[in-house]
Amino acid sequence: MSNQNVLFSTTYLMVRVAKAHRALVSSALTDMNLHIGQERLLMELWQEDGLTQTQLAERLCIEPPTLTKMLSRLEKTKLLEKRRDVEDARICRIFLTEKGYSFQQPVTELWLSLEETILANLSLEERLLFRRLLMQIFDNLESAKQS
Repeated sequence: MSNQNVLFSTTYLMVRVAKAHRALVSSALTDMNLHIGQERLLMELWQEDGLTQTQLAERLCIEPPTLTKMLSRLEKTKLLEKRRDVEDARICRIFLTEKGYSFQQPVTELWLSLEETILANLSLEERLLFRRLLMQIFDNLESAKQS
């Protein structure tokens, strides 16, 4: 494949889409005084508060040092707090504060708004197909990592 053709590849388009999405999310999060990725961490804790750092790193698909930096920033802004596990003091659990919970509605609204922006002009059938295809692409990428 020539260089010119690579620019029209699905992979190249996916990178462009990801960058455009990231820029849009980042801009909106800046208004909430959040950094990109922090909202996903908060989402995980809204779903299940009190996760361990290992669980969070796995769910967010990030390396532990990246998570540590993210947790430090969120702890400084009083959105979460770390507590030792009551049964095993070696384990640190992450809990949302009241302030952390207060971000749930605006962040959720942001993500739902982005969803509509991204999928505008697609029928319900197209949206469902697109989601299924993205899940298959993700599975393909995960399988490639394993081999």
